[in-house]
Amino acid sequence: MWQSADVKPDGRSRVLRVDPTSALCYYHAVQTPQHPWLFPVVAALFGAVFGSFLNVVIHRLPAGESLAFPGSHCPRCGAPIRARDNIPVLGWIALGGRCRDCREPIAVRYPLVELANALLWAALALRFGFGFPFFAFAAYCSALLAITLIDVDHWIIPDAITLPGTVAGLVASLFLPPRGSLLADLLHRRLGLDRLPGFLASPGFWDSLAALLIGGGFFYLVAVLSRGGMGGGDIKLTAMMGAFLGLRDLGVAVFIGLLAGSAVGIALMIAGRKTRKDLIPFGPFLALGGVCAVFWGRPLVEWYLNLRGY
Repeated sequence: MWQSADVKPDGRSRVLRVDPTSALCYYHAVQTPQHPWLFPVVAALFGAVFGSFLNVVIHRLPAGESLAFPGSHCPRCGAPIRARDNIPVLGWIALGGRCRDCREPIAVRYPLVELANALLWAALALRFGFGFPFFAFAAYCSALLAITLIDVDHWIIPDAITLPGTVAGLVASLFLPPRGSLLADLLHRRLGLDRLPGFLASPGFWDSLAALLIGGGFFYLVAVLSRGGMGGGDIKLTAMMGAFLGLRDLGVAVFIGLLAGSAVGIALMIAGRKTRKDLIPFGPFLALGGVCAVFWGRPLVEWYLNLRGY
């Protein structure tokens, strides 16, 4: 416990006792109307720092290298990156985009990943405020960012991200607010799942479980019918997204992913860059849909239902 002085209207002071171990102290500090910008700014700063770690994941995970050792170094000359040069975004700008030792160019992707993750976390802070949903979806969106670039570079979606991510999504569903999935709520009541003991009665958990099974099962069926047109990584990615999003928002994510993937594929064929038989990685489009669903899943579903007169 620590004490802080407060002043009464009559001019006398009184002592306030505050428990610093409570997250509510910080919550009220960053959520007050006088400081609506504080938490998004803090989230952006930490997002940029975590984006620096994502660069390590994107570069080392596909190669099977350790994420911890050795420390950050120039991929060309191997010189360790100094602490002052390792500041997200600013370090790259200060160096002019070149290694301090060998003067070889440092890819602009590194600061862009840091900036993208910073913007994602700031947007999530504005969307959810300070609380568990922010932290859950910050991890989710950062995972999708890493998956996108790994799939673009190597045409793989690492199990090391999607499998733990699926478990994390199921656990998070126990603490996230209700998503309002009509189908999931109907199944929850009709099957009597609401009468189960403990966390097993949570509608969010069953919504997530149904989403990962239905979503993953759908793309598994596509993979079988297309004889390899859909990769196993895409199946596991969809399952992870379902665990975090639930049925309703997963449907939005998959629709956006299919739409974006089709649009890009058609554009590449028109430009003569691809033919109908050529493949393009689908993971980045699923990831795009997965991020969009976090912010606009419910409004898009409600817009569609109103359009159809429901």
